[in-house]
Amino acid sequence: MIGFLINILKIIFLLGFLVFIHEGGHFIVAKLCKIKVNNFSIGFGPEILKKQGKETKYSLRLIPLGGFVSMEGEEEPSENEGSFSKASVWKRILIVLAGGIVNILFGIIVYYFLVAHIVGFKNALSNTVNFLASIFDNLKQLFSGGIDKDQLMGIVGISKVVVKTTGIENYLYILSLISLSLGITNLLPFPPLDGGKVVILLIEAIRRKPLSEKLEISLQMIGFYALIGLSILVMYNDINRII
Repeated sequence: MIGFLINILKIIFLLGFLVFIHEGGHFIVAKLCKIKVNNFSIGFGPEILKKQGKETKYSLRLIPLGGFVSMEGEEEPSENEGSFSKASVWKRILIVLAGGIVNILFGIIVYYFLVAHIVGFKNALSNTVNFLASIFDNLKQLFSGGIDKDQLMGIVGISKVVVKTTGIENYLYILSLISLSLGITNLLPFPPLDGGKVVILLIEAIRRKPLSEKLEISLQMIGFYALIGLSILVMYNDINRII
């Protein structure tokens, strides 16, 4: 029973922490850009804890599988001061990119110091570069067909890997790997991922006017349903590997 609880805590902490720093990236850059943040939430579902700050409502929710930063004027245009929709395109791009970049930087830093602790600082940099190269190579193989869809791993598969970690070094390695993967995946140019949002903002910058609301919603919904379908497929493969 104690072992089961420890495993649950390992999974919740890893997922919750990575979501926290991801959303924290969006939050901090939004604040630096003078954008009003209405809500900063970790998790989904019913609120467990909440606190109303001077401007932002902070909340911790029951299901630690995601989170969100809700900014003024993000979902619909707003003329209020500090509105996301009224900010320059480049400020909006920075805010959208921030979450994935924080995950990538965190993963690199953790891996670097982990390797430095194990092999000494002399070889840590080259090991980290090789580690990053392998991540991007796997990504390239995924899109070129070098990796079969059955090899993809979702939340169930990740949880299984986390449960099997032994010792802090092994746990930190998996933490860095998942953080890097999360950051890179999130920045892929595919709606409704952050990378897809950046593409839409770049189109707006080139055209010097935003896409029509109808077209943008359509693109987001197509991407959303595609991601849901992929998530179901990946989860199915995860469960099949377990049973």
